[in-house]
Amino acid sequence: MRVLVIEDDAGLAPVVVRGLREAGFAVDLAGDLAEADLKLAVNAYDCVVADRSLPDGDALTLVAALRRAGSRLPVLLLTALDAVADRVAGFEHGADDYLVKPFAFAELNARVRALCRRDQPARLPELRAGDLELDFPRRRVRRAGVLLTLTAKEFAVLEVLMLRAGEVVTRSELIERCWDEHTEPLSNVVDVLIGQLRRRLGPPELIETVRGAGYRLADPADRP
Repeated sequence: MRVLVIEDDAGLAPVVVRGLREAGFAVDLAGDLAEADLKLAVNAYDCVVADRSLPDGDALTLVAALRRAGSRLPVLLLTALDAVADRVAGFEHGADDYLVKPFAFAELNARVRALCRRDQPARLPELRAGDLELDFPRRRVRRAGVLLTLTAKEFAVLEVLMLRAGEVVTRSELIERCWDEHTEPLSNVVDVLIGQLRRRLGPPELIETVRGAGYRLADPADRP
């Protein structure tokens, strides 16, 4: 899940970005509305987290523009403006959620995750591929009944592969869904993480390399 954070506070912005990344999100940062417009024009996001008071205006103008254009992109306003009138204005302009500073990161992560999943197709709370099980609500993975310890990034990549089980997922697609804009498309970050993930999952191997294309999650029972 990819998130755009719009925040100009030099102290808070990196903290928010780091917290969301540690929770497993791919995160891009914009310092003002103009930069946010550029990033929204070239990248696909699952959610926007925006401060209202930005150097070049109020984030409500961006929200209103998105809604006029027919966009349903979820927007969470993260702001110190805590008056009832401010919250009402946020919702009236089309914001989906409103979180007042200071805030708890656990609550921010939970709200962003809920917004990211809101417009996605309904999915089962658990996915299976052979003896591999992925539990979405608890964010747990088991292999042959044994609970595995995965990093947030490993879980994110495995989630994409399991949702597309049997299909080839390209490196570019994995970078688009699980990393941010600063990741070099030609770097080996995906290959390195896949190697780590294979070691975590153990034998028999589930993740196939499709030379020149990407990776595919296969059920060992389907192999000759």
